[in-house]
Amino acid sequence: MRHNKKFNHLGRTASHRASMLANMASSLIMHKRITTTLAKAKALKKYVEPLITRSKNDTTTSRRVVFRYLQNKYAVKELFGEVAGRVADRPGGYTRVIKLGTRKGDAAEIAFIELVDFDENMAKAPKAAKKTRRSRRSKKDESVNTAAENTSETVAEEDVKTEAKSEAKVEANIDDAKKATKSVEKKAVKSEKKAPKAETTEAKDAKAEKAE
Repeated sequence: MRHNKKFNHLGRTASHRASMLANMASSLIMHKRITTTLAKAKALKKYVEPLITRSKNDTTTSRRVVFRYLQNKYAVKELFGEVAGRVADRPGGYTRVIKLGTRKGDAAEIAFIELVDFDENMAKAPKAAKKTRRSRRSKKDESVNTAAENTSETVAEEDVKTEAKSEAKVEANIDDAKKATKSVEKKAVKSEKKAPKAETTEAKDAKAEKAE
């Protein structure tokens, strides 16, 4: 039985598989991105990430351990030099696998695997703008809504007009009342002025009688 045997043999023997993954890991370290099948990319991800973690500790022992897997001194130098400096602050997840579709001929799934910290285009990519959702309303609903809005606007305008007319009437009534009060006051003032003259004539008559 194959219980708990999740290792992908990739259709190769152990020696063939080890040499293939070592060559692919060296190519990834040197070129920062390679294109291969999806199954190989996933297998390479598990193979190369522990080596990148080992490169953070730049000691002779670490270099010997990595060289035992890669068997390429130029790749080891690149890994402990530029790559280790870029991934020093990253706690794992050094590689990214992106699918590219299928291959012509055998329809194999193709993907590329790359080092995350060396993809400048992906790091500078702007955030996608949020798309506004458009409700799927029919033309009838839109026409009904527009008609309702128009009727509400006309009702509001009529209300404003009636309010303006009522305010004008109230102001006119106030003006008429003011005019009436002014006229009454004028008449009262005139009557007060005439009253003293009548008193003087009566006094004159009384004086004339006494004189007689």
